[in-house]
Amino acid sequence: MSPRTGRPTTDPKKHETRIRMSDREIEMLEICCKKTGLTKADVIRQGIELVYKQVSGQ
Repeated sequence: MSPRTGRPTTDPKKHETRIRMSDREIEMLEICCKKTGLTKADVIRQGIELVYKQVSGQ
């Protein structure tokens, strides 16, 4: 059997997190996706980056 193939990456996404969201939060996320063309995961990752920069003083 051949090894698993796919797009090589320098930043593999090995961890998975599940969250509960309200209808309003889902609506806001979907609007962000439509306006930016980003995936839900990418919008959430950018949100994490923004909050991290605020709390870490960067």
